[in-house]
Amino acid sequence: MDWTDQGIVLSARKHGESSAIVTLLTSAYGVHAGLVRGGNGKRKRGDLQPGNKVQAHWRARLAEHLGNYTCELSHAHAATLLGDANKLACLSAALAVTEQSLPERQPHPAIFEGLSVLLESLKGDIWPSVYVKWEVGLLGELGFGLDLRSCASTGSTKNLVYVSPKSGRAVSRGAGEPYLKSMLALPAFLMTSGVAGETREITDGLALTGYFLERHVFALAGKKQPAARRRLVERLSRQVNK
Repeated sequence: MDWTDQGIVLSARKHGESSAIVTLLTSAYGVHAGLVRGGNGKRKRGDLQPGNKVQAHWRARLAEHLGNYTCELSHAHAATLLGDANKLACLSAALAVTEQSLPERQPHPAIFEGLSVLLESLKGDIWPSVYVKWEVGLLGELGFGLDLRSCASTGSTKNLVYVSPKSGRAVSRGAGEPYLKSMLALPAFLMTSGVAGETREITDGLALTGYFLERHVFALAGKKQPAARRRLVERLSRQVNK
């Protein structure tokens, strides 16, 4: 009922005249909301922009209460992206997917660390690849990991170019050809650490992770894919079609 942790602002909604209900992804306490008094005022509003990293202190009389936050800005990620619409779209998508996919108040430190890495990658140019790999990691952390190590049919580790929509396992070119219409493309960059993908591979990766997020995460919770993620996919798809 009284803790301090680092957090990433997922959303901040106006509450009353000047306060805000702020939802954070924290390192030790997962997705956690709280009331910030004065959070919608001029002085604090900038600190609570989605994507910013803060040091948060939460206090409540009972554990099940909404509770109150005091937040101190650690890093203003959002402000550095204002001139790049694509990076802003990536930030919005990641925050929306996080908030809609994770159960509240359950710790997922690996997802917090992964999101922190993604935010740092927005300073450079490989962020689309990092984003796709982050979604792959998110699926794994939630218990729906993709198995890309070997072919589901033959056990081969060569020519893995598809993913089975049923099992989430990799499939080799030869084994997958008879079922080509139903197979999902497996971008090569997903199988190698530290490797970035081309634009076409990025959109294939988003289609792959999007399929399993829809099937295993959003649909089971009675939710739809966040609009922010759809906008990111549309933006990157337009680059492929230029």
